[in-house]
Amino acid sequence: MSSKQPAQSQADLAIRVSDVTKCYQVYSQPQDRLKQAILPRLSRFLGKPGHTHYREFWALKGVNFEVRRGDTVGVIGRNGSGKSTLLQIICGTLQSTTGEVAVRGRVAALLELGAGFNPEFTGRENVYMSASIFGLSREQIDSKYDDIVAFADIGDFLEQPVKTYSSGMYVRLAFAVIAHVDADILVIDEALAVGDAIFVQKCMRFLRKFRENGTLLFVSHDTSSVLNFCQSAVWLDRGEMRMHGTAQETCNAYIEYCSQEVYGDTVKLQSRQAGKGESKAPSPVRIEKDLKVELFDNVANSGGWQSGVASIDSVTLCNDQGEAFTSFAGGEDVVLKVRATAHQPLQSPLIGFFVKDRLGQSLFGEHTYTYVQPPMQVEADTGLEASFRFTLPLLPNGEYSMTVSIADGDPYANTQHAWLHDAVLIRVASPRLRYGLVGIPFDEVTMKRTGATS
Repeated sequence: MSSKQPAQSQADLAIRVSDVTKCYQVYSQPQDRLKQAILPRLSRFLGKPGHTHYREFWALKGVNFEVRRGDTVGVIGRNGSGKSTLLQIICGTLQSTTGEVAVRGRVAALLELGAGFNPEFTGRENVYMSASIFGLSREQIDSKYDDIVAFADIGDFLEQPVKTYSSGMYVRLAFAVIAHVDADILVIDEALAVGDAIFVQKCMRFLRKFRENGTLLFVSHDTSSVLNFCQSAVWLDRGEMRMHGTAQETCNAYIEYCSQEVYGDTVKLQSRQAGKGESKAPSPVRIEKDLKVELFDNVANSGGWQSGVASIDSVTLCNDQGEAFTSFAGGEDVVLKVRATAHQPLQSPLIGFFVKDRLGQSLFGEHTYTYVQPPMQVEADTGLEASFRFTLPLLPNGEYSMTVSIADGDPYANTQHAWLHDAVLIRVASPRLRYGLVGIPFDEVTMKRTGATS
């Protein structure tokens, strides 16, 4: 199932991994380590054959791949497949047993929690220490310090020892540092999984901007994130590279492989031998409206920007009677109302929104331009209200947010005047499993016999 990418020119390469292996010596008992240190030497001195007191564990075996400058590459695989080991070797924090890794450019990494910071140092001290390790001078760190602090947004905890931080606070500070060291290559190893939704989306916005010019290695168990974020992917399994190809091909192969291990060949064949006996007539499936959605108005605390030409005043979700919702059962008809003010004349005001998951992936959205024709010209100091009526989709459990904006122009050529990230926070909790990034409510689902096939 392996797949080779075409060889790249030396100038285009950011990372080259050549036949990399990593072997660990695993001892059954602590005293075996002492035996291994002494007895083989004694056996050689006496001219007798010796034997080892450990077993070998190969975390990586013969891994080969190349990453071009500007590529975003996902690394997928189950726990224990060697993903973190590979990234540590690429970052230079771990030595391979055999093989070599060539890296061109400054590398900044967010690996497992606890790596890179001294727990006894304060957040401020760790910022200076970590940034200096990445190659920044004291003067460069001084010039970026305020931006790092603003990005981390951990308040007075910056002057407290890192050992007192929660995992989320630690990730905030660690990511803020790597985001400001002018790295050519970023390595992210699942650490964002512990961040809150708003901060994770801030990080994802940074990563989307970074990948325009930089190289990114992104480890995740979430294949949907890899599919939406990466151009290609490397699949590791038990230390071996099973595949390196496009994100779509690699993720599909990985999902099929994992499913086959659980369900066998029925994943491919959907065996027709099962269920030959008499079975009960299938009953209609009743669609349970058990989706619980909680909404939080976050306009006052949302990030973003505005030009001063127009502003967004409020964002609400309500029913047909104009009553604001705080929670939903799922599948209701709702109305999203965005109120804005044009402080200066607008030739063609355009108000839009989209809903994002915690990784910043856009799930759905709409704007007014298609529905409001001809364009509505407005004078200065004019209030506007845009209403979007739609059926609430079924969202998998998790945290979501809504971004809203007002611009002047059309969808293809416009000037943004106000943009609010996380204007509405949405928290979904459901006892039912939801499939895909977003689902739709079904009016009816049935199944019936159509007669014998042979």
